Amino acid sequence: MEKEKTFLGQPRGLSTLFFTEMWERFSYYGMRAILVYFMYDAVANGGLGLPKGTAVAIMSIYGSLVYMSSIVGGWISDRLLGSNKSVFYGGILIMLGHIVLATPLGIPALFVSMMLIVIGTGLLKSNVSGMVGHLYSKDDIRRDAGFSIFYMGINIGGLLAPIIVGILGQEVNYHLGFSIAAIGMFIGLVQYYVQGKTTLKSVAIAPTNPLSAAEKKTFFRAVVLVLLALAVLFGPAAATGHLSVDIFINFISVLGIFLPIYYFTKMLRSKDVTPDEKKKVLAYIPLFLSAIVFWSLEEQGSSILALFAADRTQSTLFGINIPASLYQTLNPLFVVLLTPVFVWLWTKLGSRQPRTEVKFAIGLVLAGLSFLLLMLPSLLFGVEERVSPLWLVLSFFIMIAGEMCLSPVGLSVTTKLAPKAFEAQTLAIWLLADASSQAINAQIARFYTPQTEGMYYGIVGGVAVVVGIILYLARKPIRNLIGNIH
Repeated sequence: MEKEKTFLGQPRGLSTLFFTEMWERFSYYGMRAILVYFMYDAVANGGLGLPKGTAVAIMSIYGSLVYMSSIVGGWISDRLLGSNKSVFYGGILIMLGHIVLATPLGIPALFVSMMLIVIGTGLLKSNVSGMVGHLYSKDDIRRDAGFSIFYMGINIGGLLAPIIVGILGQEVNYHLGFSIAAIGMFIGLVQYYVQGKTTLKSVAIAPTNPLSAAEKKTFFRAVVLVLLALAVLFGPAAATGHLSVDIFINFISVLGIFLPIYYFTKMLRSKDVTPDEKKKVLAYIPLFLSAIVFWSLEEQGSSILALFAADRTQSTLFGINIPASLYQTLNPLFVVLLTPVFVWLWTKLGSRQPRTEVKFAIGLVLAGLSFLLLMLPSLLFGVEERVSPLWLVLSFFIMIAGEMCLSPVGLSVTTKLAPKAFEAQTLAIWLLADASSQAINAQIARFYTPQTEGMYYGIVGGVAVVVGIILYLARKPIRNLIGNIH
């Protein structure tokens, strides 16, 4: 019998999905590394000249919408296209979004590109993770390690992006940086299309729960109603000149809270979900809420911590001049360095490794400690003096150690606990935790000022530590609902 060809001991399809997601993350995080600076930099420097507070709020809402759209992408996969096609079409839209952002057309180009990237990422992001799950049986012991390898691919792309796109964007020209992001997505698309013909030819081709003819009519009616509702909500404000960023931020924040409630209620009431699956959905809810808290802290790396890098840290480290955007490499750099350590650790421990709910609790506590650490510079040196970048480096390291305990494990447990009828949508709900966290960040970021810096990091970090402790104390009832899934 011919020996199965593998990729690092995993199914070969993981290689295709690894590089597809690597290039998609390269394009996305490359864009994010310079976007906040592009928005508030002076027009004379090639920026848009927006206020810093507005730029940070738009960053949070942008991130929220990107992950919120994963719900739509998951639904399209489950009911219309299947994950395989959804990933490809999503990549095309993302590439077009970066091309638009590379044009010197100002704020209109920003919002058109946002729309394209939001929809494209919704199609690609939720479905590519689900396709990784399709490569394994439920009891395949390689599963967690496979997701960790996949997660490393995400972060290799995220590591290269600020180095290439960030430096070119900040030091040469913002639009050149956005052009490189578009090229990265193009490479990922070509690789996915060519290699996927062999390695993914039978993976997630058809929708898992296709629409019937009657359901299609209901769907199109619902789309029309949603568009009318948006017109009613925003039309009068737009017509009278009162449509502001704050109104939009508040709307997205409410939506970020409403959508998870809607989807969990829908799954728990669905006739297509078995009683055993409903127990697992109930077990998943506290993990989801914990993930919101975690991502609220982690996602501030490209907004609040980006301001800290630009305004509060010294411009050199060990005598080397470092552009502020380059600090965006710390997150993926530590992921790439720590992933082999955690893959080895979980493999070595085998059945003795901490259960999912305990890993989540550890991740939350570490995330909280990373913010509590950043409370110290303002207490020790005041808010006027620039401090060593090593404060930021150490904070990122602690955060990513927490991320290693929560994020790849969260992806894995989501594929295990997902009801079959909501498979891709459940992966989208995992991403919705990130969307909800950034909708919350858009609200709390306004409390961050030079005067409140220490208190801000202390309160936000303290909340994460407390939630982590509560989750650990609740581990037994959660485990009873999860059952025999590890």
